[in-house]
Amino acid sequence: MSTPKPESAIDRDQRKALQRIRDFLKVRTSYDVLPLSFRLIIFDTTLLVKKSLTILIQNGIVSAPLWDSKTSTFAGLLTTSDYINLIQYYFQHPDAVNRIDQFKLNSLREIERELGVSPPETASINPQRPLYEACRRMLETRARRIPLIDIDDETGRAMVVSVVTQYRILKFVAVNVHETQLLRKPLRHLNLGSYSKFVTAKMETPVFDVIHQLVHNNISSVPILNTDGVVTNVFESVDVITLIKGGNYEDLNLNVGEALQKRSPDFPGIYTCSIDDRLDTIFDTIRKSRVHRFVVIDDDTRLVGVLTLSDILEYILLEGESEDARTD
Repeated sequence: MSTPKPESAIDRDQRKALQRIRDFLKVRTSYDVLPLSFRLIIFDTTLLVKKSLTILIQNGIVSAPLWDSKTSTFAGLLTTSDYINLIQYYFQHPDAVNRIDQFKLNSLREIERELGVSPPETASINPQRPLYEACRRMLETRARRIPLIDIDDETGRAMVVSVVTQYRILKFVAVNVHETQLLRKPLRHLNLGSYSKFVTAKMETPVFDVIHQLVHNNISSVPILNTDGVVTNVFESVDVITLIKGGNYEDLNLNVGEALQKRSPDFPGIYTCSIDDRLDTIFDTIRKSRVHRFVVIDDDTRLVGVLTLSDILEYILLEGESEDARTD
């Protein structure tokens, strides 16, 4: 019988750091993640889709909780996926463009049923539950954000407190758990990220084609490459909102290069890393900057992989856990 290989110092530090993060998430609640002061925008399901889009753009947000005023209940979360579904509908029914401006948010459910796509995200969690549970719920539902729903003590009715995103949770960890500095194993030695079967596009690719890829592959971004395979940009699902603001669906006929020129001047750019970068430096970037994904590149800036916040969240929660713990 062979003797088990002793645990290396770097593996031991990695294991200890992951356990410290999990312990931290289990004793903190979703309330703890919220800033001292914040603004919450909630849409009534009878609001026109066109107006909801304008409000999102004016306030610099990409999602909002939905509220059914008839039943006084939470009705899900409006995200960029809902607008992309609307675009898919427009693509299939170009003669319906005039009716689209009259669609209300509750009409989106009919569109989704007709397209055969998933309904809006309805996962939620009580803000007093451990933050670890919110993270697990997001992984289970493949959601990138989760609404916090509490119960009013006087009326007994549900009320929307806020929405917590993967980014806010990971930044909360990066700021408060100093043991993230012990995560010194490079990405190439971790089961972390996607490194095959890429969906990519070029600057000349029609926007409609990229939107179809986003929907078909259930992804939120597509790396843009030049003819040499060098990463030049990333088309994100949120770019779609800019294109259709004001109900101008003609901009969907642009190619990717033309569409990206319509981004806000304060767009922060894309974040890249190499396969030899370590998770401690990744967390350091998350702590300092508003990041949604990392494009993994080689020394020649060619595409190697994509590392999403979902990948990182899943790793810090489940890496090294038993199969039973993974399915709890």
